[in-house]
Amino acid sequence: MRILILGLLGLAVSVILALAVKEDNGYILLGYGEWTVEGSLAFFLLMNLLMFGVLYLALRILSRIGATPKKIHDWREQRGAKRARKALTIGLVELSEGNWKRAEKDLVRFAGRSETPLLNYLAAARSAQQQNAHDRRDHYLQLAHESMPEADVAVGLTQAELQLDHEQLEQALATLKHLKEIAPRHTHVLKLLKELYQRLGDWQEMGQLLPELKKRKVINPDELSVLELRVYQNQLTVAAQDENLTQLQAAWNRIPSAVRAKEEMITPYVNHLMNRDEHTQVERLLRDAINRHWSDDLVELYGRVPAEDSARQLSVAEGWLKDRSRNPLLLLTLGRLCLRNKLWGKARTYLEASIGIEPSTAAYRALGALLEKMDEKDKALTCFKAGLELNSDHHGLLELPASLKLPAGKQEEGEAKQETPKLEVVSKQQG
Repeated sequence: MRILILGLLGLAVSVILALAVKEDNGYILLGYGEWTVEGSLAFFLLMNLLMFGVLYLALRILSRIGATPKKIHDWREQRGAKRARKALTIGLVELSEGNWKRAEKDLVRFAGRSETPLLNYLAAARSAQQQNAHDRRDHYLQLAHESMPEADVAVGLTQAELQLDHEQLEQALATLKHLKEIAPRHTHVLKLLKELYQRLGDWQEMGQLLPELKKRKVINPDELSVLELRVYQNQLTVAAQDENLTQLQAAWNRIPSAVRAKEEMITPYVNHLMNRDEHTQVERLLRDAINRHWSDDLVELYGRVPAEDSARQLSVAEGWLKDRSRNPLLLLTLGRLCLRNKLWGKARTYLEASIGIEPSTAAYRALGALLEKMDEKDKALTCFKAGLELNSDHHGLLELPASLKLPAGKQEEGEAKQETPKLEVVSKQQG
């Protein structure tokens, strides 16, 4: 429609000009020296218009001829970029399918023409890693860095991940420390550092990293809690190697109070103190911990602490009976404390009560030793036997192979001869 309107306008203008020329085509005279040219104005304007058209067409043709090399170059670039995109896609698919060698070949073939050479080289580095070609892997990583220097973090993270996968821990440590300098808040850098320190068992460095992990929320709360325990437990172990008790106590005091209250922290600290014969401090620590939060394991441990004031220790433990009168571990603990205070009858009552609620090897052993001391050897042997059977994986008598069995008469005679000495041996071992 637009072309039709323009055509009609052009036709109208032509008619108007033709009518105007017919009425008066004008006159023009050009002179230069002795030469003169004269003619109609209409013819002169028509010639000028034709000359302008010829000149315009000539210039357009020349400009197109001059632009031909550039167009050919652009066409080749577009064709190369298209092939590079196709090769990248195929290479990534092969990488996902585990075709490492073909993936590497396709990824690097047109990497120089790719719009994203960084992706080509990073993927090629992963392919080379899977083929254990670490020199080629490092070469591709270097090319990736050269293709986009501002992507230093991305390249470094890929390098660190590949080094960790290949157990190149020292190289990974150097890479990650460099990344932490240039990107100290990057969560993935911090996560890889955490994994690396765990593999190296470097809990001192992990302790320095722990506040940043917590602040950046790099790991979930449950994993963070476990990691905190490992770090602080290691700090206690290192401090316990010093002969000076002050170092161990200082390490304990540096631990946050919320972490110190956990049973997983109290137990190793108590063990370190027990190794130094700090029984009074251990008794006080366990007593306070149990009063804050009940723990069967800590109660059982409390009963094995040889405190100086054993009578007071027994009184404290008996105070817990008000709310837990049927706790077998508490009753076992009370029995042991009564033994330490030489309250034989009371100890027997507590131990028998513990066994009556929930039999345990420890309770049978303690009761057997008490009964033996009270010269009730038959009952002591019964307790020892019950404890052994409770702790054994096999229930009942083991049947001998047929080749080792005696005839019926001889077998009964042999059992009669061996029965009494066998009990005597057990008695001596338990005594």
